[in-house]
Amino acid sequence: MSEEFDPTFITMTDEDGQEFTLELLTTLEYQGTVYQVFQTTETEGEEGDEEEYGVVIMKVIEENGEELLSLPDSEEEAEAVYELFMEELFEDGEE
Repeated sequence: MSEEFDPTFITMTDEDGQEFTLELLTTLEYQGTVYQVFQTTETEGEEGDEEEYGVVIMKVIEENGEELLSLPDSEEEAEAVYELFMEELFEDGEE
């Protein structure tokens, strides 16, 4: 049985006002907190140069009953979630 999933995309705006699109790769739980791992898509820079982004890790937080995305609180937290993501990625590739 084959299951097809539609990719999930969100659009974010960086501190310079540039919009970019993220594709959801996976959702993980680490130390009781839910994280979403996104892959950025290519976008055009200000001079028309293509910029390529990488993996973005966002923490799912609840504020006033609404789920929001936030950056991890520390570099260590982001690295730990990234390592978990990589373990899951390579584990899936071995099956």
